[in-house]
Amino acid sequence: MRQEKEGKDNKFKKQEGKEKGYKTLAGRGMDENRMANAGCERDEKNRKADTSRELDEKNRRAETGWERDEMSRRDGIRQEREEDFYSIEGRNPVIEALKSGRAINKIFIAKGEREGSIKYIMALAKEAGVVVQEVDKAKLDRMSSTHAHQGVIAGVAAAEYVELEDILRRAEEKNEHPFIILLDGITDGGNLGSILRTADAVGAHGVVIPKRRAAGLNAAVSKASAGAIEYVPVARVVNMAQTIEALKKKGIWVAGTDTTGEKPFYSVDLKGPIALVIGSEGEGMSRLVREKCDFVVSIPMKGRISSLNAAVAGAIVMYEISKQRGMN
Repeated sequence: MRQEKEGKDNKFKKQEGKEKGYKTLAGRGMDENRMANAGCERDEKNRKADTSRELDEKNRRAETGWERDEMSRRDGIRQEREEDFYSIEGRNPVIEALKSGRAINKIFIAKGEREGSIKYIMALAKEAGVVVQEVDKAKLDRMSSTHAHQGVIAGVAAAEYVELEDILRRAEEKNEHPFIILLDGITDGGNLGSILRTADAVGAHGVVIPKRRAAGLNAAVSKASAGAIEYVPVARVVNMAQTIEALKKKGIWVAGTDTTGEKPFYSVDLKGPIALVIGSEGEGMSRLVREKCDFVVSIPMKGRISSLNAAVAGAIVMYEISKQRGMN
């Protein structure tokens, strides 16, 4: 009896084990199906996300392209306008422009500004027949490129550049040896304006700048020059090295400036016809321009800083030239 019972119990256990096995297999199958379905759903979500990202990227590129085209179009319009029209900003520059007889289209003055030098500007404008328009200060702020308009902006025709021969003729008319400043790649408008201011102070006959990769005459230069832009002729040339050769053929000595110059500037004879070369702010004179110079002078430095600002260095040597030429 016991054996029969044990046999039945074993039979029941085997049967129960099989049923558990079936349930386990069934559960495993359901889990696998669930995982497969979840994987499909995840793949579908990823596919949709990828598609959405692709569409977003295409739209972004399209918008960027449109923005780029629009910016190019606006830059083209802005550049075209700058070639034909630019502004003189600040009270002293506008006064000097009026006094020099510069053709001015219109003067914009901030509303409520009628005292001091503004009153003087209005009187000069009336005498010259120039229209004066009062505008909100906010409009002047938008018009300003220097952000230092002092309540007055004059709209003028684009600055007229002269020819190199005009500068030489100016020296001849004054019965003086030519004194010319050559700027080899000055890109900062503040430096160019400062150099023009010094050139006027020392009696230089003109300044020569490259047509490419250099600052041109604009509102920032006018402001920095404090009006000197109205009195110092500026010529633009295509090739500075060729210009140096042309000046040397006319008997003009060409002196370069560099920290590695052969002699200090004050130990060299700078009298007579002279053209002073001032290099760019970061790189100095180009190799070819340096080779074309008759000699190169240096400015001795005692401190830890190895070089000076281009406009400052130029001013130091310009005043030495003026002193040697008998500046009173």
